[in-house]
Amino acid sequence: MATRIGIMGGTFDPIHYGHLVAAEEARHDFQLDLVLFVPSGQPPHKTDRAITAAKHRYLMTVLATLTNPHFAVSRVDIDRPGPSYTIDTIELLRQQYGPDEEYFFISGADAILELLTWKEPERLLGLCEFIAATRPGFPLTALSETVGQLGEQYGARVHVLTVPALAISSTDVRQRVASGRPIRYLVPETVLYYIEKNGLYRPRVPSPAEEAPPLEGRGDEFTADEAPADEVPAPAPSAARGDAP
Repeated sequence: MATRIGIMGGTFDPIHYGHLVAAEEARHDFQLDLVLFVPSGQPPHKTDRAITAAKHRYLMTVLATLTNPHFAVSRVDIDRPGPSYTIDTIELLRQQYGPDEEYFFISGADAILELLTWKEPERLLGLCEFIAATRPGFPLTALSETVGQLGEQYGARVHVLTVPALAISSTDVRQRVASGRPIRYLVPETVLYYIEKNGLYRPRVPSPAEEAPPLEGRGDEFTADEAPADEVPAPAPSAARGDAP
């Protein structure tokens, strides 16, 4: 009997209870044997901001999923170079777990509406089924039309899943940390501890060298270009999950 494997890709910057609830709802409703969380390496659609280092996002996801025996975390995207396109992720996972298993890609309904803009959508639709997670009150008309179109034109199998309404987003979590607001009960305690221990999402504090006044006896200022290499702040990483071309 084929193993039913759910795949939840995302930046997980950071992972929060909204992700976990959606994954558990999908596992229950679709009788999934396993849900794989796949932190993205370079999400092609998130080029407008720096993404937290993959090692932090991966470890937070591991910590968040430890207590659920049906959850696991895959490094398939963060261990390979280049953008994290879903078609590549699915193909690599099929190689790892076997082509005869049943695969279900779990995604937000908003993303499913744009599925035909993803990389190689026709081939992707033949490799796995899709679960479109919606919230109560989500407008279903456009989604129903898209699901029907994908089924008629491409033979796609897209299922709609309504998940409990949780007003949580990774953006909000980051902003709350940056402004000193609490995030307890928005993320698991293990993730909260990891964020605090590693100083993630806090405003960058200028180094003493950056705050130092100009050196006396010179008409120009002491610039970062002239500072010793170990005093020059490293540029923020720019990584970008998704499938916008």
